[in-house]
Amino acid sequence: MGTPPIPIAYQSGTSLAVPDWLNKGDNAWQMISATLVGLQSVPGLVILYGSIVKKKWAVNSAFMALYAFAAVVICWVTWAYKMSFGDKLLPFWGKAGPALGQNLWGGGFLFHWGVMDYSGGYVIHLSSGIGGFTAAYWRFPPNNVLLTLAGAGLLWMGWAGFNGGDPYAANIDSSMAVLNTNICAATSLLMWTSLDVIFFNKPSVIGAVQGMITGLSKLLQKVDDTLGVFHTHAVAGLLGGILTGLFAEPELCNLFLPVTNSRGGVYGGNGGIQVGKQIVGGLFIIGWNLVVTTIICLVIKLVIPLRMPDDLLLIGDDAVHGEEAYALWGDGEKDCDWTNSVVVL
Repeated sequence: MGTPPIPIAYQSGTSLAVPDWLNKGDNAWQMISATLVGLQSVPGLVILYGSIVKKKWAVNSAFMALYAFAAVVICWVTWAYKMSFGDKLLPFWGKAGPALGQNLWGGGFLFHWGVMDYSGGYVIHLSSGIGGFTAAYWRFPPNNVLLTLAGAGLLWMGWAGFNGGDPYAANIDSSMAVLNTNICAATSLLMWTSLDVIFFNKPSVIGAVQGMITGLSKLLQKVDDTLGVFHTHAVAGLLGGILTGLFAEPELCNLFLPVTNSRGGVYGGNGGIQVGKQIVGGLFIIGWNLVVTTIICLVIKLVIPLRMPDDLLLIGDDAVHGEEAYALWGDGEKDCDWTNSVVVL
């Protein structure tokens, strides 16, 4: 018998499966980065959110992270990617995320103006922080510290793909992004833990986890921001964007920015202009998300309440899903008489 033919996809050289513009190493790094980012949500955020809230809301919080991941994947593949990086339909058309992704990354006016957003500090974190805070204002409604740490650890390691995959190649940009990601997370975690000891005389695990994400203090306690999206995303994203306008290194700017000779304020020249661009870009994103999220919440409110009745809020997961996170002995039982019970040790 002769040697069977080799399929085109496995042949060396250029083919339909391996076009001449495709670098195998860069493509492999992109697939690894995408997988790491996926692990941030499933199981990272599922564990983190399900463990950082009260036990009676563990199933609901974990499930929201799970089905949100599935819904976003379908929306992104079917139409949101095209909105961000394809042909325009109408100016400012669409959901807040894709519209801002197009403006800052897909050739929109903020992109051509030179506003810097390397890895989503504005598009993702400032947007989600303002959107979540606005939704909490419109009345949307820690149980396991060890699992909170596990979720935070997955989130931290996944961020290597989140930031390292942004250059779309395995190059000096991606290497520096991974290094800076770990340095920033470690510094913030240690700083927040130190502040907990200074002000509260005890190191807080939850504080360390939130410090790992941002290193910033919590603000505006009157809004029920249970998961801390405002200070861990909005404040950190805005501050990071403004500080980028101050400290952006000229040579690194030229590697990925459409506007040449961009630089941070500390490097002189036109650096002061860059600070102004970052502030204007941040204010635009804040305003956009405030308006769009408010409209979405008010429309939803016409169909279903934004807040559950108080009697169901007291019950939690069992009222929403008919399930509980932990089947603990006697948990959820009312008026139980344990006087005749036998405990086996």
